Amino acid sequence: MSVYDHELGSIDGTPGVLADQRGKVALVVNVASFCGLTPQYTGLEELHRRYRDQGFTVIGVPCNQFGAQEPGTPEEIVTFCTTNYGVDFPLTEKVEVNGEGRHPLYRELTAVADADGHDGDIRWNFEKFVVGRDGTVVARFAPLVEPTDPAVTAAIEQALGR
Repeated sequence: MSVYDHELGSIDGTPGVLADQRGKVALVVNVASFCGLTPQYTGLEELHRRYRDQGFTVIGVPCNQFGAQEPGTPEEIVTFCTTNYGVDFPLTEKVEVNGEGRHPLYRELTAVADADGHDGDIRWNFEKFVVGRDGTVVARFAPLVEPTDPAVTAAIEQALGR
């Protein structure tokens, strides 16, 4: 199954946020507004702007499972992201990424291991997955790996065919 086949609404409730990205390379990231890693929004937006004309997007997936660090309403999340970080990439509805309520998207994403061999549960906010144009996961990065880390940009560029 392609990552882009999973049903997931945008933060404003519009259905099909993943389907809208079909054919693009994406960086899917579980995000939170009140986390020590929240400044990674800056790097995520930088990547989105750098590569979007080449068929790339970041997809932010709000999640409140780690220390209740994303407690806001959809409107509060959007306001926070746009006001503080100028976020222009798509945000999805808030979902669970671990446990019994794990969204099917994250069942698929978490089956892939990162460079250290970690697969399974998301460890914290800002875990990153590079998804190819065909909807397959091509790379996974731990939360502490910055979005603009050379390993992340290399994975994105390879998926873009550069």
